[in-house]
Amino acid sequence: MSTAALADTSALTGRSLRHVLRSPDTIITTAVTPVALMLLFVYVLGGAIDTGSGESYVDYMLPGILLITIASGVAYTSYRLFLDLQGGIVDRFQSMPIARSSVLWAHVLTSVLATIVSVAIVIGVALLIGFRTGASVGAWLGVAGILVLFTSALTWLAVIAGLSAKTVDGASAFSYPLIFLPFVSSAFVPTETMPGPVAWFAENQPVTSIVDTVRALFAQQPVGADIWVALAWLVGILAVAYGLAVARYRRRVR
Repeated sequence: MSTAALADTSALTGRSLRHVLRSPDTIITTAVTPVALMLLFVYVLGGAIDTGSGESYVDYMLPGILLITIASGVAYTSYRLFLDLQGGIVDRFQSMPIARSSVLWAHVLTSVLATIVSVAIVIGVALLIGFRTGASVGAWLGVAGILVLFTSALTWLAVIAGLSAKTVDGASAFSYPLIFLPFVSSAFVPTETMPGPVAWFAENQPVTSIVDTVRALFAQQPVGADIWVALAWLVGILAVAYGLAVARYRRRVR
């Protein structure tokens, strides 16, 4: 990306962030649902769930809650992009001497930054209700890197939804399957407790390897092959989503 494109992206990112700051309920709403789910599982359902790991249930299920937080947050990216397209501001940007790619990158960076704040809120609540970890600084950086990569991959999927949607509801509805996916994984119960076909799906979908990697990093345990499987899924999804989003954007503004 050229210096001019970076400057354009920075300016448009500032614009998007100002919109978020003027409506902080976006971040609060994104964090409220995962926090409510976390409280529900820990204080209502957690006592009946045996994970077989010996760790507290909040420690076990927090990685899955963090992924749900991210999936909830990226829905606002498609929503904001859809409103920009419908409001004509994107067409106005195209008539100005700015890099075309900066429009998309601004929405992506805004999504990543806003999601980081939501994730921090959820982790803060988890600490208040008993989450504990002896993870090193390196392990925390590993967790942060995986979560940022997960956010980036889902955000580019959100860009595709925002560019393709015909209505506001359609722009954000794409996130519902993403929010549901952690429930059919190792996020809340061990996959071996599930029926055969469900267990097979849970063990071979991307969320399980991501959750297992984050959980191992928090618990200071070896991550094994899970981290490579997780990275392969995330990089693959990111590459495909980015390519499709850029192609769709070029057709949309042509």
